[in-house]
Amino acid sequence: MSAQTSLEDLKVRTKELRRDIIRMTSLAASGHPGGSLSATEILTALYFRIMKHDPKSPKAPDRDRLILSKGHASPLLYSALARSGYFSPDMLDTFRVFGSPLQGHPDMRKLPGVEASTGSLGQGLSIGAGHALARRLDNRSYTTYVVMSDGEMNEGQTWEAAAMAAHHKLDHLVAVLDYNKFQLDDATSVICNMEPMADKWRAFGWKTEEVDGHDLAQLVPALERARDNRGGPSIVIAHTVKGKGVSFMENNNHFHGVAPTKEETERALKELV
Repeated sequence: MSAQTSLEDLKVRTKELRRDIIRMTSLAASGHPGGSLSATEILTALYFRIMKHDPKSPKAPDRDRLILSKGHASPLLYSALARSGYFSPDMLDTFRVFGSPLQGHPDMRKLPGVEASTGSLGQGLSIGAGHALARRLDNRSYTTYVVMSDGEMNEGQTWEAAAMAAHHKLDHLVAVLDYNKFQLDDATSVICNMEPMADKWRAFGWKTEEVDGHDLAQLVPALERARDNRGGPSIVIAHTVKGKGVSFMENNNHFHGVAPTKEETERALKELV
């Protein structure tokens, strides 16, 4: 939200968002903590440093857009929106409660700040490319960011959108890959190995940069360079750790879609002080 937000302040914010993720999934006894924790620095950098947005005017025509293609990481998105001021953080306790707008996957009809209803993997980049094309046709000034999971790299629609965006030279379009090396059933290298990942995106015509997705000193400048790139789309491949920040969740794919128990929650929150 502000280019003046320091890296140290962003680091503090990441712990706040991680605590929210643990509490939300624990209270609901449901959700996807692992992939939410891996992308925490990404959304923290975007919402609190990079993106142009105003919670008081969530439909402003020139607002930047964020498409959370990996919609199962909704706890992270809801925390970022709440801590940005789109709604009261008290609402986070209603995650996955019947009738709450904080559904298991984001619903743009229910909650201000949600730009796309996502959850069916592989669709987010197509939505983002559509926003980028509309920006050009409408002569607007916003940038669209699409946060994707590495499991989505198995989806043909992702690569169709990648080809289309490069063909039409859609700048003001930034993809960020949360490359935590796991998907639902196993490691991505076991399910369908997509390496060399960066070479594939370069071959499709995207300006490509790889960073440590938990090192804000690398991540923030890379996002800024991607945002400022002209003449075509950009992707930042952020190498991350699933379950980052909680020792017993890190690289433990059990927590892909399993909430922590009461005892695990207490232990996790102690680590996130």
